[in-house]
Amino acid sequence: MSTLAAQAISTRRLDLLPLHVEHAEEMAAVLSDPALHTFTGGTPDTPQALRSRYQRMTAGSPDPAVSWLNWVIRLRDESCLTGTAQATVGPSGHGPLAEIAWVVGTPWQQRGIATEAARGLVAWLTRQPVHTVIAHIHPAHRASTAVATAAGLTPTDERHEGEIRWQRSIRR
Repeated sequence: MSTLAAQAISTRRLDLLPLHVEHAEEMAAVLSDPALHTFTGGTPDTPQALRSRYQRMTAGSPDPAVSWLNWVIRLRDESCLTGTAQATVGPSGHGPLAEIAWVVGTPWQQRGIATEAARGLVAWLTRQPVHTVIAHIHPAHRASTAVATAAGLTPTDERHEGEIRWQRSIRR
């Protein structure tokens, strides 16, 4: 599998823009609510810590068979960043697999932004050499289960670190 690169994705209201280190300061404010870490653990990053993290992420995976694809979510009408979306694409026994995740800052939640971003991301992945899309979601995280359902993923019986594996096979 050749390495994939994040490309801009546009939906009705959003632009998913490839992540750049320069996004760190605005994203630190977007992701500053400790409640965003309820299901994932950890604490909000400072702008400096996020800049360092974004430098590592944009450098790419050290494994040439794995692509790290990261976007910031921009709400076009308000011209502001509202969250992130990501996909890690790598080989699996059934063909290339994309593990996706998303997060939307607290002030922009319950507006359909995560759903629209996830749908746009999955639609983009269906045009890439990807066979399966998965997400791991905490069983009590109702908002993320709704987003995964809207993006066409269904829960499986598999668990990973206490989270449910959601999956969508891409038909070619």
